Amino acid sequence: MDTSVADPLVGQVLDGRYRIESRIARGGMATVYVARDLRLDRTIAIKVMHAGLASDEDFVARFIGEAKAAAALSHPNVVAVYDQRSDGEHVFLVMEYVPGRTLRDALTEAGRLGPRAALEIMQPVLAALGAAHRAGLVHRDVKPENVLICDDGTIKVADFGLARAESASKMTKTGMIIGTVGYLAPEQVLQGTADVRSDVYAAGIMLYELLTGRLPHQADTPLAVAYKHVNEVVPPPSGAVPAIPRRVDELVTDATSHDPARRPEDANQYLAEVAEVFGGLPRDFDRRMEEASHNSTSIFASPPGAPPQGHTAVLDAPFETMPSERGPRSRGDRVLGALTGKYVLFAIGAVAAVILGWAVWYQTSGQYDHVPSQIIGMKVADAQRKLEGGGLDVRVAAAVYDDHVHKGMVAKSDPPAGARIAKGETVTLTPSKGITPRAVPDVTGKSLDDAKQTLQSKGFTIGDTSSTPSQTVGKGKVVGTDPAAGEKQSPDKPVDITVSSGMSMPNVVGANGDAAANQLRSMGLNVKVEKKKVDGKPADTVISQDPAEGTGVSNGDDVTIVVNKRDCIVDAGPFHIGCNDGDPQQNIPVPNMTGRSVSDAKKALKDSGFEVNVTGFGGNTVRFQSPNSGEAPRGSTITLVKGP
Repeated sequence: MDTSVADPLVGQVLDGRYRIESRIARGGMATVYVARDLRLDRTIAIKVMHAGLASDEDFVARFIGEAKAAAALSHPNVVAVYDQRSDGEHVFLVMEYVPGRTLRDALTEAGRLGPRAALEIMQPVLAALGAAHRAGLVHRDVKPENVLICDDGTIKVADFGLARAESASKMTKTGMIIGTVGYLAPEQVLQGTADVRSDVYAAGIMLYELLTGRLPHQADTPLAVAYKHVNEVVPPPSGAVPAIPRRVDELVTDATSHDPARRPEDANQYLAEVAEVFGGLPRDFDRRMEEASHNSTSIFASPPGAPPQGHTAVLDAPFETMPSERGPRSRGDRVLGALTGKYVLFAIGAVAAVILGWAVWYQTSGQYDHVPSQIIGMKVADAQRKLEGGGLDVRVAAAVYDDHVHKGMVAKSDPPAGARIAKGETVTLTPSKGITPRAVPDVTGKSLDDAKQTLQSKGFTIGDTSSTPSQTVGKGKVVGTDPAAGEKQSPDKPVDITVSSGMSMPNVVGANGDAAANQLRSMGLNVKVEKKKVDGKPADTVISQDPAEGTGVSNGDDVTIVVNKRDCIVDAGPFHIGCNDGDPQQNIPVPNMTGRSVSDAKKALKDSGFEVNVTGFGGNTVRFQSPNSGEAPRGSTITLVKGP
């Protein structure tokens, strides 16, 4: 715990809820504290962004977006992100508190790990990365410092999404290479781009470091290290620790290929390969290897160069005989102290016998003394073939919904992945039905792009898009979805969208003029009414329209109808001739303006012959109208209630 400097945040309460209790660590991007959630009464971790980053609006926006993506990850090997908040100048994350230490601490203490121990740690790390990769999230900063070992031994990966926000911000401002340079994939150095295979590369580097106690590329400056990532291949770890098996070497060299296409396609595939090699190593492999390092003679070459500072020589040269006194020896001393040819041959034979014993064990005991972890997320048929090929019986149970495994893939197994099992026993596989169904959001009336964005933000995929005429929804706007809004569906199934191809001009010829005008106004059209006397046609009826029936129209378009005038009559007054063109007491149709803007609604109603009264609080949309249908006397008042 970093307590070397008094921290002004310790003791403060952020956002009125999180009391900072102590500082854990300070990094280049943020400071991490232990805090207390006063509302839920639990211990949590708070990661507070440094002031320089918190004042960068682009960074904060990117950080919030990535934090949301990280918060969506729910996996036992991922440090959970609970919330993202800001309090004044402090932008911070609320995260799960993981008591324990980092993998860096453990590696520093041990010097290096045996192959089986290293692969055992890599599996939960890759499982966490695999969950992120399935969710479309790239970590971008895989290293031992971001791997936490809980007090109960659980492995958790931290800082999902944060590296991307920091990297993009700094790349924009400085053009520099950002990231922990010892783990950067060549494409990150050359193009500044990263995808899931860049995480695989970093995981391969970390495996090399666990096996050897050192990074494969070392130099005096970060730039020189980056140059090596681009121009030099990562050597097999057996070059530093000769007893490492060839298949473990291949796990490192395959993952760190310069060509991303030659690496495992994501962390899930890499996990499958790691688990398979792990299952093929004897349970006591590391102990045998350590014993051999103490008991065998110097038949293997020592690693090149001096042992790294802080590592014991026995860890860096496990098969070298350790003299009782270590001191400078001349070449002559080494020659005089060397074994004779007879003893060298004897030692070679002994080691060959050990290797042969391991090979016999591998062939006779089989790879399936445990349920392989890589079957989770595998196609059911593939998992079934793999298990049956290992001498196990397989039963397939009814499918269940699973928010982390795609439909048709293995969601869980019984016994669970990693459990010990003998040949001939039964493994029950449970397929995934897909992600748990959720309600389809209502996107009616939205543009197609906005509708797609809304659906995708809720986790749904977009299916087919079709169009249909609509008398109520404007052209280019969404008429509806399949499934309909409010219905529940698994996001694994696509949502189809129907878009309005526009309204179609109805046929109003022969209809009452007032009724026709109000029908067209209800469609959002601007109606011009012309009067014309045509003999033989009923008075007050539409005798022609423009545009014609079936023509596509949109909200705000101008239309014209021609209404037959009434016959002229002579008033009681002398010589006064006029036309009764509209009885003030006549009932006329009321157009429904609900959902229209207040200004458009007022104009349409006044054009129809009504007075308008507007009430309500805020907004500029008609939410309620009285009366909203039927007929009302010409000149009567229509009440509109507006709202947001």
